[in-house]
Amino acid sequence: MDHTASILKNGTVLVTGGRSGNFAGTTELYDPSTGTWTQTNSMNFGRRDHTASILANGHVLVTGGLGNSGFLNSAEFYDPTTGSWTPVGSMNSGRQSHTASVLTNGKVLVTGGLFNGNIVNSAELYDPTTGNWTSAGNMNSGRQLHTATVLANEKVLVIGNSNNAELYDPSTGNWTTTDSMNYVRSDHTASILMNGNVLVAGGLELGAVLNSSELYQSSQIIG
Repeated sequence: MDHTASILKNGTVLVTGGRSGNFAGTTELYDPSTGTWTQTNSMNFGRRDHTASILANGHVLVTGGLGNSGFLNSAEFYDPTTGSWTPVGSMNSGRQSHTASVLTNGKVLVTGGLFNGNIVNSAELYDPTTGNWTSAGNMNSGRQLHTATVLANEKVLVIGNSNNAELYDPSTGNWTTTDSMNYVRSDHTASILMNGNVLVAGGLELGAVLNSSELYQSSQIIG
């Protein structure tokens, strides 16, 4: 549990980390054409509540999470052609239960999460061409177990841990608030639809399980 699953460009599925009594560094591949699982090389760090993002070159970037040493700021990428894991530059902050979104320019935006028991509002950008991390400013609210969705206009809609919502503009590096959701949500889902709207469903509100859903459309949220 608390692992990731990513569909690679060759159609196989890479599953990483999680926990089963300890922090798992193991990874394995599922081949849909044969229905079989095979183990591949382990990550450099066991981790759970991390992220895994498919980069433009087909590599898989894994960031943060919780490990044996606590909240991790480490990052590494998986190369499907060799099955190997390579460490890259570390994030500026350790994070658990954060988000990682691949932008249209190829960079990866990481937002929020939990660090040393505190919900953080910081964000940072990973540049695959340099392997370096830079600050992406601070969100207006600290967030964990939230979602970050890349919209058709290239902005990133970030929601959760409260009912407010905000947008990150990669062209300016600025964060701006947008209309609030009708419910406080965390641990929900956010799916971008063919028409560009974002469907937000379920989650938790102050410990209560929600069955409600709402749509984000342009600059408004519709219940």
